[in-house]
Amino acid sequence: MTDTLTDHEFQLAGEAAIADPDGVLVLPDQRALIVSDLHFEKGSSFGMGGQMLPPYDTRTTLRRLAAALTRHRPRTVIALGDSFHDRHADSRMDGADVERLTDLVDSVTRWVWIEGNHDPAPPPHFGGEVRQTLALGTLLLRHEPTEGPAPGEIAGHLHPCAKVRGKGRSVRARCFATDGTRLIMPAFGAYTGGLNVCDPAFARCFGQIPDALVMGRSRIYPVAARSCVPDGR
Repeated sequence: MTDTLTDHEFQLAGEAAIADPDGVLVLPDQRALIVSDLHFEKGSSFGMGGQMLPPYDTRTTLRRLAAALTRHRPRTVIALGDSFHDRHADSRMDGADVERLTDLVDSVTRWVWIEGNHDPAPPPHFGGEVRQTLALGTLLLRHEPTEGPAPGEIAGHLHPCAKVRGKGRSVRARCFATDGTRLIMPAFGAYTGGLNVCDPAFARCFGQIPDALVMGRSRIYPVAARSCVPDGR
């Protein structure tokens, strides 16, 4: 995380929202912070399968998450599904990481784990509450986005990225995908990949390619759908 980050304020289905360049969404009127697809212990999961990755993804993700909570001071935190890479991820976590996550959950008034496809039953010993969906004002939060119109929906799961070409080069980065009425969150976890917003999966949700709020090193770059290009171009 850089020393100075510039947030992007916008309206989402009539609600005030703030996109943080580190990948969290803040709803100031609700004093809520939303984060998606943490995928704790993805590295150790891959290691068990013979793909040897550095086993520090959980610690890196926790450090970035702690910094976001310090910046925004939310009352409520919503982890929007796939917080744990699999059903046994918590048993592989280092003791210091277990303690840090428990402290983060205890540091806010309310912590909500939304059920994901990787973690349909988030481990209860970290605290917080488990929900399939959560309503906040006019917004509805869930893990997997609905196909077709869903005004007010905030979801994760698809790990959106945007590729933009300009001045002889291209940039591909994680992004918030939105059309102003709904939003799909970027994946926050250190080892999470991304799906291009030009992929048909996004058109099935938005009816077209969505706009992208692209995460730069220290700020968000709003990019119109017409400026996004598929991978391979």
